[in-house]
Amino acid sequence: MTAENFIINQLKAIDANQLYQFISKNSERLQFFFPVTLEMNSSLEKTEEYIAIKTKEIKEKTNFTLAVRDENNEQIAGLIIVKKIDWNTKLGEFAYCIGSEFEGKGVTSFAVKEMIPFAFEELGLKTLQIIAHKTNLGSVKVAQKNGFVWQKTLLSEFTPTNGTPLDMELYELYNEK
Repeated sequence: MTAENFIINQLKAIDANQLYQFISKNSERLQFFFPVTLEMNSSLEKTEEYIAIKTKEIKEKTNFTLAVRDENNEQIAGLIIVKKIDWNTKLGEFAYCIGSEFEGKGVTSFAVKEMIPFAFEELGLKTLQIIAHKTNLGSVKVAQKNGFVWQKTLLSEFTPTNGTPLDMELYELYNEK
């Protein structure tokens, strides 16, 4: 299985059970950096609501939460999100998560690579950001592999549930066109 065997598309109502299972199976991985997503998918009913909310956000062009799927069986392998979109400055941030069984196979790097033209060409964004903790080496590698350049350390940028604020690293990619 290579990263090229994956596709990115919108979540659909029919995906609720599969997404709920994905979130449940990967809850330990998600609890630190994706606590809101985890909470919003803590039951099948909540996952159905989550998909409806994410569909509405796409229509409103406020956030784009998309599924990364195995092309062969449509299994959800992860999520990729364009969020915190500022239409005035034409800036957006990538967030992503990958299931444990797909980690280390280049799937997240592939998903970001596929989403860059969408963000720049279709959405018209000029700056893309990835914010990662320095210990999240996988996320740092994803940023670097896709041409994002470290800009600065964001002090106390992220506070995990019941945790102390963490400094995060800011990587950016600019649309030169």
